[in-house]
Amino acid sequence: MTSTRLIHSVGVGAVEWLYAHRDGFRLETETDPEAGGFMERFKPIGELAVIGRVLFREGVSGSRQTDLVRRLLDHAWRVALDGGRMLVRGQRGEPQSPVPFEVYLPFRELGYRQPEMEEWVRLNHRLGSWTARELQPVRRLGLSACERRFGLLPGMEEGEALARTWLGNTPEPWTVEARTGYDITHTVFHLTDWGERPDGLPPRIAAYLDTWLPVWLDDWLDLRRWDLLGELLVVDACLPSPTLDAAAWEGFAAAQQPDGAMPAVREMPEGDPDDVFDVVYHSTLVAAFASVLATSRALARMADA
Repeated sequence: MTSTRLIHSVGVGAVEWLYAHRDGFRLETETDPEAGGFMERFKPIGELAVIGRVLFREGVSGSRQTDLVRRLLDHAWRVALDGGRMLVRGQRGEPQSPVPFEVYLPFRELGYRQPEMEEWVRLNHRLGSWTARELQPVRRLGLSACERRFGLLPGMEEGEALARTWLGNTPEPWTVEARTGYDITHTVFHLTDWGERPDGLPPRIAAYLDTWLPVWLDDWLDLRRWDLLGELLVVDACLPSPTLDAAAWEGFAAAQQPDGAMPAVREMPEGDPDDVFDVVYHSTLVAAFASVLATSRALARMADA
């Protein structure tokens, strides 16, 4: 196990960078809805809300880090989402899309409310298209988890959705490549409610991950795929008995830039600041996520000892 100080410092730097680049969490409001750009820009904002919820839930961040995340969430809600009205616009424009709903849910759980959005969610949830829309298995699992958390009857029971995922079938571990890696990590995130319920992992899947996760950590560390490595470090912290792998954490921390940004692959990109943000915001959010969850697990282990 590596030092708690090193793990925690990764999250501190990541939050500082995210707050300094908060204007990157924006919508393309002038984009023609038919072109898809408007809905695509919801993704960074939704991921920010998810990570913010984890940070507040775990309660292991310093006062400055907590304050910056709250201010960052306020900015995203008030400015980027216009108090949730942009989510209403997106849900009204594409009734069968789960994206505005999935973005709204973590904000709602953090105390941000938009009554009209909730009306649209409940209305659209009754449409046959909501359930009939074709989604990748891990996306269907995530939607089912979101429906449960919102208080809606899932369109597909989570056990059935899990059975359709790659990880739910626990296949040959050496067949994992980058796309499969992200399917694995997000399956774990949805099953555990983003690390809140480690017991949400079925025992056979937890045992499979206990065996093969260290190998995957080594692989993606060697390839310097920091974005996926960070997500796998989150998976480790979601396990009932996390390892907090020292080599993986030390390599991950060494890749972080002095200003807190985490490159997605190998080195930091160069170019237009908006373009750079779009490339590295996710890996930097993941760094904050992994840091908070691993710090919480490390402190819990120390308390138990």
